Amino acid sequence: MEIVKTENLVKIYQDNGVPVEALKMINLSVSKGEYVVIAGPSGSGKTTLLNLLGALDKPTKGKIYFEGEDITLKEKSDLAKIRLHKLGFIFQAYNLIPVLSAIENIEFSMMLLGIPEKERKEKALSLMDELGIKELADKRPNEMSGGQQQRVAVTRAIVNNPSLVLADEPTANLDSVTAGHLLDLMERMNAEKNITFIFSSHDRQVIDRAKRLIILKDGLIES
Repeated sequence: MEIVKTENLVKIYQDNGVPVEALKMINLSVSKGEYVVIAGPSGSGKTTLLNLLGALDKPTKGKIYFEGEDITLKEKSDLAKIRLHKLGFIFQAYNLIPVLSAIENIEFSMMLLGIPEKERKEKALSLMDELGIKELADKRPNEMSGGQQQRVAVTRAIVNNPSLVLADEPTANLDSVTAGHLLDLMERMNAEKNITFIFSSHDRQVIDRAKRLIILKDGLIES
């Protein structure tokens, strides 16, 4: 089953009135349960592609299908529902809410879905325990290391059982040992929960673990 598919995807930005083609005719298909790394140098279009696949942006031309449905022309409100119910995001800057504790950050998306407080707290604590970070429950982001924050971000990304998790340079701010532990965690989630992962990265450690590697250069898929 295809989770996401693109057809002749093009993204053009305006830079001081000058059009810049960030992506050029991208044709890509990712199936359920895959563990994919999109690699390439800075400026190759990796983040742009992830933003499109994650319904955070719209293409200039071409189509995007999510679970078989064309989402290219959907309204912003419909795309927001897809992101909330079906997608998980992991960013290199963690993007935790600073005034919330770890467990409150993890609960946040469940709160948006209207899940009762008792149920979401139990689910968050259970998953934190499973992933070995239960002791962080009451800590705020400024009381955690970068690796701990990123593990909380991973937990937040998967707590709603998404069809697809998009990870944009998730190891960029981590040392190699911490990055390795984080990748171990995501590989386990892929194997045990069949969660589909798509990474963007130029980190060799991430690239070496790819089950499938896609190379982007100058907005084009090279391989």
